[in-house]
Amino acid sequence: MEGLEVTVLIGLSILIGTALAPRLRIATPLVLVVIGLLLGFVPRLREIQLPPETVLLLFLPVMLFWESLTTSLRAIRRSLRYIIPMSTLLVVASAFAVAWIATLFGMPWQVGLLLGAAVAPPDATAVAALGRLLPQRMFMKLKAESLTNDGTALVVYAIALSLVLGENVTPWSITLTVLLSYLGGAAAGIAVAALAYLALRRARDALVINIALLLLPFGAFLVAEVIHASGVLAVVFAGLIVAWMLPRITTATSRRQAIAAWPFGVYLLNGALFVLIGLEVQYVVHDIPGRQIGLLLLVTVAAWAALLVVRYVFQLMFAPFARNPGAPMFGNNRSRIVSTFAGFRGAVSLAIALSVPTTVTGEGDLSGRDAVVFVTAGVILLSLLVQGPLLPAILRWAKLPPDGMAEDEYELAQRTISGAALAALDDLAAEHGISDGVRDRARREGYERLELANARAYARESATDDAQIAEMESMLHEPDAPNTGPVPATGSLGLSGGAGGGTRYVVSDALEGRAAASPGSLEMLATSEDIDLTQRSPIVRFEEASRLRLALLDRKREVLMRLSREGTIDDLVMRQVEGYLDLEEVRLRGIEQTG
Repeated sequence: MEGLEVTVLIGLSILIGTALAPRLRIATPLVLVVIGLLLGFVPRLREIQLPPETVLLLFLPVMLFWESLTTSLRAIRRSLRYIIPMSTLLVVASAFAVAWIATLFGMPWQVGLLLGAAVAPPDATAVAALGRLLPQRMFMKLKAESLTNDGTALVVYAIALSLVLGENVTPWSITLTVLLSYLGGAAAGIAVAALAYLALRRARDALVINIALLLLPFGAFLVAEVIHASGVLAVVFAGLIVAWMLPRITTATSRRQAIAAWPFGVYLLNGALFVLIGLEVQYVVHDIPGRQIGLLLLVTVAAWAALLVVRYVFQLMFAPFARNPGAPMFGNNRSRIVSTFAGFRGAVSLAIALSVPTTVTGEGDLSGRDAVVFVTAGVILLSLLVQGPLLPAILRWAKLPPDGMAEDEYELAQRTISGAALAALDDLAAEHGISDGVRDRARREGYERLELANARAYARESATDDAQIAEMESMLHEPDAPNTGPVPATGSLGLSGGAGGGTRYVVSDALEGRAAASPGSLEMLATSEDIDLTQRSPIVRFEEASRLRLALLDRKREVLMRLSREGTIDDLVMRQVEGYLDLEEVRLRGIEQTG
């Protein structure tokens, strides 16, 4: 098929899957995989191939970079004892376990190790797409693990490929490969991120900033490939560093553009990838001789089951080392089961399998490239279509405690920055030459927002307490709707009636007659008895109010950044609050002048 036809077909598949998923109450990636499988029954459509370099060079850099930008840096720092063994030792253990299973069915162990390297790492994009129901802390830990384990899988793949091709593999060569992959990938990502900082720290044009950020993951991947290091790790390191310094190298307008464009682009790439996975499974199934299908299906199911068992046992063994101080020695068994089923396989596994050279052949039915690709595609399919639908039911069974830390920190940040802005209001008004009337109006609005934030926090805490009380009172009946409790009144601000207490507004009731007025006439649709247009222009008051609000926004950002640096709030919470501040700045300045 022609490239344009394929593009339209994949686009229509994404459109149909996106429209059907909410109606079917199924995660969109699962629907897209099924659509790809159905399309694969058409012989001409099965000819659509997914070159491994397409996944590695087009799909992965963008998707991994975005997942790195949206990963909690604080969660990574606090969970390193969990992330490091899960992204290194677990990948190696999974690869060798799958290789051993494959040898039981007659596959040469070198080829089995290739298969193990392909299916060992959970995929970050699949986890991000299907793991949103997880508690926030568990989701971030699993996402961070999935971002960093691809480098280990690619190292195991390189070693296995050398063994299959008959090359000399020594402990020294393995050590050199590991060091070059990890240290070289990290160095490439850090270097590219540093260059981006130097280039963008004084940039103010939103398009320039976002184009540079789009090129950054590809640049990091390219530099790593040139030095034969891990391009995946280079992209992840670059993304994490850029996420940390993002407020310093971007503007309000560029961030608003990025928030609108990046999720949409990543969603399209992710959707296209899931459709292509379904097509690839159909192609492999029809390309394998019929006598091998049954045996390969057994290998697929056994490898998938082995991955689940190894992941659970590994978490159980390392629980005493990864636990937080004061936590039980072996942790929560139900949370371990949830984490086991949340380890989805996806794009990286398929890219590794497709990278196996066609020259990998030998005696027996399970020694060639097609067998590796078939089993890998089958494991991905079982991961998406079995673990994905089971995860919500397992979560309901596990009854994990709700994780409301993000909401608490969001409310804390809102109250803190609002209070800091009010405390600095008089100084900022004097610095910018703001009149008393404009200053007092800003103070009144600030107190209204602060009391609203306090009321929302109180209402949410009351609702949580009521829900817990209802659950303890009766476990057999459906709890009553939580009572949000009384909301603190704002009578202290004197808000009953008009905002200013004595200002009356008169609105013209002859609006229907505006068209009859002469084109050059000025009709006053709303006037205030407290404003004399000849004494003090509303334009001057508006300009003063805008200057004061922009100064208050700068003060809020300073306090917000300090809260994030001190670890009081998560960096993802900081970006969420910063997004609202950016919206306010864009509204005040205008899109053209925000940079």
